[in-house]
Amino acid sequence: MGKLIVTEFMTLDGVVESPELWSLDFWSDEAAQFKMKELESASALLLGRKTYEGFAEAWPQRSGDPYSDKFNAMPKHVVASGAPDLSWNNSHLVEPEFHEAVKHLKENEPGDLVIHGSITLARELMRTALVDEICLLIYPIIRGEGAKLFDGSLQLSLDCKSVTTFGNGVIAGVYASKPIG
Repeated sequence: MGKLIVTEFMTLDGVVESPELWSLDFWSDEAAQFKMKELESASALLLGRKTYEGFAEAWPQRSGDPYSDKFNAMPKHVVASGAPDLSWNNSHLVEPEFHEAVKHLKENEPGDLVIHGSITLARELMRTALVDEICLLIYPIIRGEGAKLFDGSLQLSLDCKSVTTFGNGVIAGVYASKPIG
């Protein structure tokens, strides 16, 4: 049984929306090593529809390195209504009552179940105390606008497990998540 981990790229003002527009200038060997270590403990992805569709467009063309090869091969559980195109390798639709399905996945995955992006899904699972850990790569920029992971509707207590500062000013914070009360 693994943990359910939310992993996000975030600006200093809390924006997590569209990291492809602002995070790439800060990519480094340190960030790549950090993300590879995170991926090594994962056995499956849990994604919302919008993130899944973006990833399914970008990732299948990438191969030949350990990160891309594992990311493309691992199971992808997609929380979506309707019938999305699940043609990306090893993708599965999560049943409409996804809270129970996520509990089942957590109990049955041999490693961690990781949510990349998928802001609405991540918030809902934090709200219902299903998230065990939150990993934030905090970038030294201010976006001013955009969707935030912590939108004022959540109450969580976070225990800091580790903090790493990269040479370019990016901070990686890993937090154990637990509900307040």
